[in-house]
Amino acid sequence: MPSRAAAALERVRTLCLAYPETSERISHGAPTFFVREKRSFVTFHDDHHGDGRLALWCAAPPGAQAMLVEANADAYFVPAYVGHLGWIGVRLDRGLPWPEIAAVIEHAYQMRAPKRRAASAGRAEPRAAAKAASTPRRRAGPR
Repeated sequence: MPSRAAAALERVRTLCLAYPETSERISHGAPTFFVREKRSFVTFHDDHHGDGRLALWCAAPPGAQAMLVEANADAYFVPAYVGHLGWIGVRLDRGLPWPEIAAVIEHAYQMRAPKRRAASAGRAEPRAAAKAASTPRRRAGPR
């Protein structure tokens, strides 16, 4: 049985890689998802520098960080290093529903993808992302 962190990473991976021109690689010691191999939009952290959090750091639209942290400080936080850029931290260990996490990931992708790509992804991809959010997928072998 996979660990809680491994299961969460698999779901996040499925959501992030459902978008066009996305890829994954380790950056700064953490699984990170990129648009066109260049612009990161989500980073997965399991106990980053001993903070005890299972979380994502996600690019966010202007104003979203303050709104989300104010509305639910137990689940959302200002992440180190990228918080000053407006990124939002999303706790995966606080019971947020996966469709809500999928929506944050979608917004992160839209913030970092080329504008034409982000606009088309906003129309075409949510069904795939929603399906991935509601149905965990198993994959054979390590990634």
